[in-house]
Amino acid sequence: MDYKQAGVDIDAGNALVEAIKPAVKSTCIEGVLGSIGSFSGAFRLPAGYKKPVLLGATDGVGTKLRLAIDSGVLHSVGIDLVAMCVNDLICNRGKPLFFLDYYATGKLNPSEAKTVIEGVAAGCREAECALIGGESAEMPDMYNAKDFDLAGFAVGIAEEEEIVNPPQTKAGDILIALPSSGLHSNGFSLARKLLFDKLKMKFDDPFDGLRLIDILLKPTEIYVKRFAAHKAKVKALAHITGGGITENLPRSLSEGVQAVIEKNAIRSQAIFKLMGEYVAEAEMFRTFNMGVGMIWVVDKNDAEAIAASVGGYPIGHLVSGDRLVNFVS
Repeated sequence: MDYKQAGVDIDAGNALVEAIKPAVKSTCIEGVLGSIGSFSGAFRLPAGYKKPVLLGATDGVGTKLRLAIDSGVLHSVGIDLVAMCVNDLICNRGKPLFFLDYYATGKLNPSEAKTVIEGVAAGCREAECALIGGESAEMPDMYNAKDFDLAGFAVGIAEEEEIVNPPQTKAGDILIALPSSGLHSNGFSLARKLLFDKLKMKFDDPFDGLRLIDILLKPTEIYVKRFAAHKAKVKALAHITGGGITENLPRSLSEGVQAVIEKNAIRSQAIFKLMGEYVAEAEMFRTFNMGVGMIWVVDKNDAEAIAASVGGYPIGHLVSGDRLVNFVS
């Protein structure tokens, strides 16, 4: 017997590495040392930091992958993978430097894997970070032949002072919503159960001017550039992922302040309104982003200008109280 008879095609893996080299090269930024093909990726720390601190974030795409695999729409989940990691980094005021991906499958299809990793590269370009390495693993008996899984790893940099003494949020500060592109990469187990099992909808069903599958697989927004342009005036920011606004916003607030969110101000897309007909409101806000991909806390004097610059809008403010979210109508 040989490895290929056991279900692992080394030649296919090598072909994939060659196929993705142009995409990887397109993400090259200052600091990258060498190219893919070595045992690890190398990146030179940028100059200009007094006491630099490295930040790391890792994530996946969850069961959004199930829809991508079943529909064959694979070009966007790589963007999702990068977005989920780098959007977390900036919440701790980190500048993304580089990214690595892990792609595991039952039977490696180089063409499909190339499409996914080209999406990763597109996400890295948008986040202005480098794709310096990764791993593809062919694992028969661990995954069904067409199935694959993704994990991503991002590293960023910040000044130690920014980590130890971040800006303080206070009563009177304004909450700016940055719109999401849709579900992003959270809540898909509930969404799939509701839309396809209960409501018997199909991928190609028309919805809000597009096919339903295209609505669901819209890639997660990447907010890195917008934050970099306004970092000095953003006191805190929260990436609205699993747990929704309810659980993520308090993580970014100082002690002694409470967020007041005006529910009627939130501009939710049609997909959330549909699901909200069948899911309790509290569960919607705890599971989905509801159309809000990120929330920035800014001084009231800066709120109007910042909102206009980033395509955001005010959805609430801070008051004195316990560190939690209070939704009001």
